[in-house]
Amino acid sequence: MMRVFVAGATGAIGKQLVPRLVEAGHEVHGMTRSESKQAMLHELGAVPVVADALDPDQVAEAVGRARPDVIVHQLTALAGVSMRNLKRGAALTNRLRTEGTDHLLSAGQAVGVRRFVAQSNFASYARTGGPVKSEEDPLDPAPPGMLREGLAAIRHLEQAVLDARWTEGIVLRYGGFYGPGTNMAPGGELSEMIRRRRFPLIGDGGGVWSFIHIADAAEATVAAIEHGKRGVYNIVDDAPAPVAEWLPALAQMLGAKKPIRVPRFIVRLFAGEAGVVMMTDARGASNAKAKRELAWRPAYPSWRQGFTAA
Repeated sequence: MMRVFVAGATGAIGKQLVPRLVEAGHEVHGMTRSESKQAMLHELGAVPVVADALDPDQVAEAVGRARPDVIVHQLTALAGVSMRNLKRGAALTNRLRTEGTDHLLSAGQAVGVRRFVAQSNFASYARTGGPVKSEEDPLDPAPPGMLREGLAAIRHLEQAVLDARWTEGIVLRYGGFYGPGTNMAPGGELSEMIRRRRFPLIGDGGGVWSFIHIADAAEATVAAIEHGKRGVYNIVDDAPAPVAEWLPALAQMLGAKKPIRVPRFIVRLFAGEAGVVMMTDARGASNAKAKRELAWRPAYPSWRQGFTAA
């Protein structure tokens, strides 16, 4: 049994992760910024901790009181974010991945945590070479537009965690989340955009995406918490797929017409280069290392099975 401190315990993955840790016999302290979410954490089986992740004193006090063996950093500001307020959510998420990471690491070092597990993202790999990347492949050296600040924050998080030699620093590069509590759940914003034909196929749709069901992501995170070794792991399913393949398939599952196809230059004019890149040039990720070293297998090996079930 370990004492596990989960920062971001009421987010989409936190709500899946906390009960699994409790069921496995761990004592879980769940951090949230919101007083009103304490009852939810009680129901999930965690000890509620209210603290602002961007306040170093509050974080130090919260971690000092919990004295955990493991800290799990799942902080983002993307829950409930729509396309209209995406920039604001992304900017706050970047702060949580820079300042928030530093505060949690400092607090963890003060109490001697044995393992520090942090959320990252698969969509950061360089847009060169083959369609599927391993953890050893380089990150994108020159991402466009909004992606630039996001990747800078991810680089900061990953470097800080991996450089923390006093603990077992683990970075989980999750695939695109779908399932309960995500924007790809039934009724979620992305699903609704696809259903209403407001999520177009851009250019050739050659960008490769890797997905992961939120429950599979939580299971992999438990494995990393319990026996992960220092390093980076891609937490994705077995089936990276180009947008031109998965988007029409999901539209069909949702009972929608085929997505509208829009030329790259039109999207570039109205939405900038970042959206074009994700839809046409992104690279997927391989889960071979996570399967081998974490002894983990996704229950939904392909997004096709997972989307159907979700």
